[in-house]
Amino acid sequence: MKDSHQQDLIKDHQPEMIRKRLSQGPKRENISDAVLGGIDGCISTFAVVSGSVGAGFPSSVAVILGFANLFADGFSMAISNYESSNAESEYLESVIKSEEQHIQEVPDGEREEIRQIYRAKGFEGELLEKVVDKITTNKEVWLEIMLAEEHALCKNTKNPIISASVTFLSFIAVGAVPLLPYLGSSLTMNQQFIMSAFLAGIMFFVIGMLKSLALAKPLLLSGIRTLLTGGTAAALAYFTAYFLREVFNIAGS
Repeated sequence: MKDSHQQDLIKDHQPEMIRKRLSQGPKRENISDAVLGGIDGCISTFAVVSGSVGAGFPSSVAVILGFANLFADGFSMAISNYESSNAESEYLESVIKSEEQHIQEVPDGEREEIRQIYRAKGFEGELLEKVVDKITTNKEVWLEIMLAEEHALCKNTKNPIISASVTFLSFIAVGAVPLLPYLGSSLTMNQQFIMSAFLAGIMFFVIGMLKSLALAKPLLLSGIRTLLTGGTAAALAYFTAYFLREVFNIAGS
């Protein structure tokens, strides 16, 4: 297994493969949007279900509150993600314009910045001057280096609309799963809650495992960690609702 992995690495780092990979540019990754939306959707919806059960509300209330929360919260989260991604893009554009202006108006000062950046990396003397000359003859390269080295920024590959859409769809798709048992009228309230908890647990575990696959993390550990996070949130919702039910002496169904 290790030898096979080593061979794959060697193959991926052949000159032609490297040239091809770099020519394609950075990939657009939305795994974080999907994971965030899925986990939050499942936690949010199952917390509503748990809170309804803890408060002693009938199944119909859990369904109504669950679906209302599902779409309202999903939309709110998608909009928040859009605004966040859009703000990052706008900030990047403002920095790009500022650096372009600096290169245009004070090129000697910007050259000195490049010189000091690469001097700090260990370049000296004639080699340092050759590096500075080479970089500053290409304004696009010059700008990218200033973004990366001075501002710790890179050209954003995330599309705010795509990020928001992925978040919303994953929120709805995963968040609806804990509500499925409540759509079956043949089940008792206890059976509905047990089935809902079981399905939510599966979703938490699967999302954790999918996240680990994308990030090359241990499958089981990531699945258990996400499961514990979702379970803790649901437990807090249940016991909070139960406590308030007792405090205000609300009769259950």
